[in-house]
Amino acid sequence: MRTIALFTTGGTIEKVYDERQGVLENQRSIIDRMLARLRLSGTHVRPMNLFSKDSLHMTDADRAVVLSAVKAALLSDVSGIVIGHGTDTLHLTGELLHRELPSPRCPIILTGAMRPFEMRRSDALQNLTEAIFATGVLKPGVYCVFHGAALPFPGVQKNRELGTFHIAPLPSP
Repeated sequence: MRTIALFTTGGTIEKVYDERQGVLENQRSIIDRMLARLRLSGTHVRPMNLFSKDSLHMTDADRAVVLSAVKAALLSDVSGIVIGHGTDTLHLTGELLHRELPSPRCPIILTGAMRPFEMRRSDALQNLTEAIFATGVLKPGVYCVFHGAALPFPGVQKNRELGTFHIAPLPSP
């Protein structure tokens, strides 16, 4: 049985519609609803909500909480780590994890969604499924798994025009 640590931080993937205010916002983790839609034979997922924020509101202190949680998980029996994260600053957290954990013993995957789980045509469940799968096939390292691609850090960037992620080109000499 594989065990995956799944940390949630909020972001678009977990936004819900507040009828009273008429807005999509992060209120609480809905990852259990997402996991209930998956068939994960031979895989045990341990979800833990770290906080519920739009990633634009994440601070360095919040990223330190993520780093601390990942470090603790690496000391346990997990075979992979998935972090549900907002897309706007996912690259900052990924770069921090890559810098601070240069040789993790298992894959660390950041993922999110461009459209909330609750919306039609959401990419949330696809990205979560791919991230969980990726923990079993990727070598140890820090990755962004999104829309059928596994992108290794460093250099991952959000492509706002295409609504996905890519590896940023190296600067010209």
